[in-house]
Amino acid sequence: MKVGVISDTHGLLRPEALAALAGCEQIIHAGDIGSPEILERLASIATLHVVRGNNDQNQAWAANLPDFLRLDLNGWQTLLVHDIADVPVDLDPGIKLVITGHSHMPRMEWRGERLFVNPGSAGRRRFKLPVTLALLEVTATSIEPRLLDLLEQPPD
Repeated sequence: MKVGVISDTHGLLRPEALAALAGCEQIIHAGDIGSPEILERLASIATLHVVRGNNDQNQAWAANLPDFLRLDLNGWQTLLVHDIADVPVDLDPGIKLVITGHSHMPRMEWRGERLFVNPGSAGRRRFKLPVTLALLEVTATSIEPRLLDLLEQPPD
């Protein structure tokens, strides 16, 4: 199953992001969405899972979005939360995939049997950080994460 992971769009859904998410069976947005139109557009591509980010907190359209979401991705128990600082210290050992956003810094790291994914920011560039999202190939026995730089120029 192909899963797209995006975060920190802050009201900007780039055409490059839409192209990268085409063909995904599920899309996960890790918060700081920026507008309900972004959720509508992503939901038109695939099943959408989303949490509210700190910049979404006081927005009426985001009032019913959860701060934490637990879901099953092809047998992989997953925790979705905007800020890694909000991941519980005593995390359920059944959680094998943790998806966060917030920092705008992409990171994919295995910690033992658990994969932590931060897709970075797919919205407006912040400082000199890349503009990225992640794609996950999820089978019953493995997760293959891949980071995509949305502004990377193809080689000549």
